[in-house]
Parts: sequence; C-alpha cells; structure tokens
Amino acid sequence: MSRDTRAVISTDALRHNLEVARQHADGGRVMAVIKANGYGHGLLRVAGALRQADAFAVTCMEEAIPLREAGYAHPILLLEGVFEPAELKQACRYRLDIAVHSEWQLRLLEDTRLPRPLSVWLKIDSGMHRLGFQPDAVAAIHQRLLDCAWIGPHVRFMTHLACADDRHDERTRLQVGNFDAVTRDLAGEHSIANSAGVLGWPEARRDWLRPGVMLYGVNPFIDGMEAPALRPAMTLKSRLIAINQYKAGDSVGYGATWTCPEDMPVGVVAIGYGDGYPRHAVSGTPVLVNDRETQLVGRVSMDMLSVDLRGLEQEVDIGDEVTLWGQGLPVERVAEKAGTIAYELLCGVTSRVHVQLGRDSLRGENPQPV
Repeated sequence: MSRDTRAVISTDALRHNLEVARQHADGGRVMAVIKANGYGHGLLRVAGALRQADAFAVTCMEEAIPLREAGYAHPILLLEGVFEPAELKQACRYRLDIAVHSEWQLRLLEDTRLPRPLSVWLKIDSGMHRLGFQPDAVAAIHQRLLDCAWIGPHVRFMTHLACADDRHDERTRLQVGNFDAVTRDLAGEHSIANSAGVLGWPEARRDWLRPGVMLYGVNPFIDGMEAPALRPAMTLKSRLIAINQYKAGDSVGYGATWTCPEDMPVGVVAIGYGDGYPRHAVSGTPVLVNDRETQLVGRVSMDMLSVDLRGLEQEVDIGDEVTLWGQGLPVERVAEKAGTIAYELLCGVTSRVHVQLGRDSLRGENPQPV
C-alpha cells in the first residue's frame, strides 16, 4: 500500500471482550450490539469474531440482511424496529426480531397480514425519554401485541439506560425500578443492561444483556473507574512522512494556533480528518511514535497532522510507525481531547483507511450455517 494509514483490527480482542461480558451475565444471554458497521470495525468481521454470542443487535434492515446472507443463524434484533410497511415482510423472510417502540408500529403490525409470526420486543421508556412506550401504557400495549395474530407467543421487554456510564448517578436505579414496576405482572424475558449496565449495575442484568462499546475494548464509564480487562479491538496507525527542524517562535499548521517554545523537531504524520481522526483534537492530544508517547501540535489537517518530537530525535526516522489510538493508547483519551466520545471516533474512520487484521486474527472466522 502506498499511504500506510491503517486500522489494525484484533478479532482476538473482540472474542476476549465478549467473554468479559459473559462473565458478568449472571446467567443471562448475551446479545452483541454490532450496529454502525460493527462500531467501525466491519460488520461481518465483527460478527465472525463474536459468533459465540447468543444473538446480534443492529439498527436497520441494511445491517441485518447481510448477516443472514452471510449465513448467520443467530437471533438478530432490529433495535429501532421497522421503518416502513414493506420491512415487516422482510423481517419475516429473514427471521428477524423487531423492537416495537411506537403506536404507529403497533398499528402496522395489527393491520398487516404476514406469512409467519414475528418475534417482538416491547420497548419501554423507563426514563431516557427517547424511544419507547410510557410506563402507564405498557400493560395495554402488551395485551394488544398478544392479541395480534402476527406476533409470536413470547413478547419480550426492553429498555435503555440513560446514565449508566456514571456509577454515582441514581437515575439508573430509578429506571430499573420503573421498568420492574410495569413488567412485574407481565410474562416475558427482560433486557436492560448496555455495556455500562453489564459492568457496573448488577441489578440491570436480566435475561438478555446488550453489550456494545465494551466489546470493542472501550471503557463505558465516565467517572474515572476502570472497566475490567477490556482489550482495544482497533488500533489506528500511520507513519511519519517528514521530520522538520523549527526555531523557537515558529508556528505550526493552519491558523498558526501552536508556536514552538524552543528550537525543536516536528514530525508530520500521514493521517487527518479525511481519515476520521478528529479535527477538533487539540494540541497536547497524546500520540505514540514508535510506542513512545508524545503529543499532537497545531491543527489537524485533512490528510496530515503534526507531532512534537522533542526527546525522540535520536530514535525516530521517516517511515516510523505512529499510533493514533488503540494498543497502548486508549481511544477514550483521544476522544476527551477532541471533546467527543470514543464511539464517534471508532465509527468515523473513513473508507480510505486500510483495514488490516492483527496477527491474532488469522484464525478462521466462518459464520455458523443457517
């Protein structure tokens, strides 16, 4: 490859992180969330690594159908349900589970003749106030689903946690309590816990867990507490393409936002916001050059960024490897400096970044047959 900017994907890390989730499942089953192209890691690549999951969760039909066509027989849940009437028949054809979160989706089910029953998850708004039925409507909605001829006999219940990433925020317990209050007398399996719920809130672990970002090695907590033994699944790398010597007072990059405090070497790395590296990462954002930590200086350009090479002069040369995040440099640290979250960085890696499997990923990742 000519421009050696690449995302190295470790399927071994994905498998390891799935096992961490299972160790916290308290007997529940694990539904691996692999939406958004497997959080930027590649949908089918991630599915292959996580084939020991009990089910997959995606956002839409465009993510679910390739899994079926690749031969995966797992239950697959459409987290936002269907978006139009034609998708109900597609859900039947591809044997997909669907979330039902709104009255219009329920009416659509009631009014559409289907060739086979669908598996349905009734989504409850327990306090996040995004999608889901209000608690006082759940019993009636549940009965309407049971009365619908095109619904399987086992309606499941799900909700989503708004503040589980902060283990000091009592709103998570309130949400769990709200969910329990409305489902206590209704038969059906439950799913509450996202990644933060899996790792930090035992009371949210139920019949089904829905780990997402933890599977990719990202700590889901914002309160400074570490997640146990997660491994980064993506390491974003490039190389030095120039090393320049500048004088004290020289400015670096667009807008002259950073000035050399002394005579010093500055390296140029072949990666920028056109590759998905965050443009708003500030000077001081950590970078590894030959596994030694240094920092970003100046503004990120579309195709390049600059790094401080003070103290590394005798150790670096053109072509040396630079790690932007991943192994040795948590993506969470970069996201914090860019004023965003790790999810956005992982999902934002662009198509011109080459994908390379890590050495631990050379084992076969064949899907289960249908």
